[in-house]
Amino acid sequence: MQRVRLSSEQAPVHKLGESQMTLSPKFRLAVIPPSFLNPSSELELSLRGEPLIPGLPDDVALNCLLRLPVQSHSACKTVCKRWHFLLGRKERFFTRRKELGFKDPWLFVFAFHKCTGKIQWQVLDLTYFSWHTIPSMPCKDKVCPHGFRCISIPREGTLFVCGGMVSDVDCPLDLVLKYEMQKNRWTVMNRMITARSFFASGVINGKIYVAGGNSADLFELNSAEVLDPMKGIWHSVANMGANMASYDAAVLNGKLLVTEGWLWPFYVSPRGQVYDPRTDHWESMAVGLREGWTGSSVVVYGHLFVVSELERMKLKVYDLDTDSWEPIEGPPLPEQICKPFAVNACDCKIYVVGRNLHVAVGHISKLNQKSSSEKWNFGVEWNVVDAPDCFSDLTPSSSQVLFA
Repeated sequence: MQRVRLSSEQAPVHKLGESQMTLSPKFRLAVIPPSFLNPSSELELSLRGEPLIPGLPDDVALNCLLRLPVQSHSACKTVCKRWHFLLGRKERFFTRRKELGFKDPWLFVFAFHKCTGKIQWQVLDLTYFSWHTIPSMPCKDKVCPHGFRCISIPREGTLFVCGGMVSDVDCPLDLVLKYEMQKNRWTVMNRMITARSFFASGVINGKIYVAGGNSADLFELNSAEVLDPMKGIWHSVANMGANMASYDAAVLNGKLLVTEGWLWPFYVSPRGQVYDPRTDHWESMAVGLREGWTGSSVVVYGHLFVVSELERMKLKVYDLDTDSWEPIEGPPLPEQICKPFAVNACDCKIYVVGRNLHVAVGHISKLNQKSSSEKWNFGVEWNVVDAPDCFSDLTPSSSQVLFA
């Protein structure tokens, strides 16, 4: 029986042929002078004589300037030398924001050109709804944009890109790249133990877990591993209970949930596995959870929500007590949001990025309970952030929220 993945988000996975091939990606690292990373450099000290804003103490003025939208920096940095020093480089600006405890959300969208396949990151400021770019990932190989897994630690402003696949030869990669918003640069991390593509990933207690995926030998993987970002070292964890690639994954109640998604024909039931890092043990996913997981997931209010690809792109929520899915009140995705799409969430808001990088912002609300013993009901209201016309040839592959 041929198993065909039914997903508008992933392209078919082409297996490697008989001959074994190993490829090492080539990296290009940016060299940043130490003075640019040190907010208290000699240049800044030499400019302390002139006030940031006449009539205001510097600490008050700095609080004002660090709230300026990034799109205004080009004009504002011409005001004076100190403004130019503060606003002239993004890494200096965001480093000072971090020092003073600023935490605003930014949506990072990993996208590719639908004709050339060229990958790029576009960043949406979720406060001012303006688009920005970041440096290109330091990898020269032509890669499949769907094979990567992107993981973020939002409150630390860090983003990780793991694995992937060289598209010309369908060879999975073991690369790991780290982007730090405060430094506005990419760093090459220690490689994964196993090269993999189309795998599951998630962050639990600040550690990055990856599991399953496709290998270089015609087989799906059952291995799993974990990265401690502070130490930069990968360690193996217990193998999954099944060899499987991942369609989607989520972290719920401290556990990693992995689903391969619906397959064609429909009478082949999807598989799913659940990993508990506290016991280093995998178990099979509940039947209702895996069979109703028909789209891209996020966790909001401690509940698992899915934007369904099969049911008019409605939003539904999983009920752990009944092992069933319930539609939430509200309309389906706005018609401007076309598949394939990438989904992420922040606090009580869900962000769905569609083709051409139009973004639907859904506000999830808790509806009133009739009694304390009854379960919560949820509703959603959607608003759309239209993308610039220059994004008309871009398709999203992943999206992540970072704070800075």
